[in-house]
Amino acid sequence: MNAIKVGAIAILMICVGLFVTKVNQGDATEVVMHKSPNCECCSEWGAHLKDNGFTVVEKTHDNMDEIKRTLGMPEKLASCHTGVIGGYLIEGHVPAADVQRLLKDKPDIIGLTAPGMPMDSPGMQKKGQKPKGYDVLAINKDGTTSVFSHY
Repeated sequence: MNAIKVGAIAILMICVGLFVTKVNQGDATEVVMHKSPNCECCSEWGAHLKDNGFTVVEKTHDNMDEIKRTLGMPEKLASCHTGVIGGYLIEGHVPAADVQRLLKDKPDIIGLTAPGMPMDSPGMQKKGQKPKGYDVLAINKDGTTSVFSHY
């Protein structure tokens, strides 16, 4: 086989490998956000993610409790919206930096939560302010939590 054919085959194999990886992992920057139809803070959190390089697909539901149950979000850790990215759940007003760290480190957890609606969190605060006064929790597979970030 000549060098051109070998090179073309190698490039084709790399492209197929990248395509299969992309299909298996999904888009690592796309967040599917499940929210109630009239929740403005959810949309503001989505804008915060977009400002930090994520693509946000909003899906509105009238039955968020059922959606959260279906996705596996423990009720005691709930907030107003639930995001899904890279196989992880992102519950509530989790800063984009934590989502980025989660996707980089890939810990063996269900996801992250900012339970309730912390007032000084992205989507609840004035645009450009830094998060403060709350914890982002890692949701472990056994249902326990640990502090992922403290603000």
